[in-house]
Amino acid sequence: MKLKSLIAILTVGAVLGVANAEERMGVTVYPGAKYDGETSKVVKDMMKTDAACFTTADSIAKVAAFYQQQGLKAVGDVTKEGAWFKKGDVDVTIQSPWMNMKTGAMMKDTLVSFVKLK
Repeated sequence: MKLKSLIAILTVGAVLGVANAEERMGVTVYPGAKYDGETSKVVKDMMKTDAACFTTADSIAKVAAFYQQQGLKAVGDVTKEGAWFKKGDVDVTIQSPWMNMKTGAMMKDTLVSFVKLK
């Protein structure tokens, strides 16, 4: 396969991948993150607003870099414990470790939460 053809195929694949990326509240969900319905429900009930929570094995730094590249506005610094971004009326927080609010267990993966401000 010629190099130009390969580049064209890879470019189309990348564009289609971004176009098919899952969104919540107008924000792209971190690729590969898994929806956590139980944590989402707890946050929705606690905040009395729309919320969606996802988990990933990737580091805070890697997830934060993704949202920086997406053009979200950082609120404060990215630290080893977490990061906070805004897009319009949506807050995106990233934290690790995080406490499972239902069980009280400390979770070692990374939690990405979307919360729509009222």
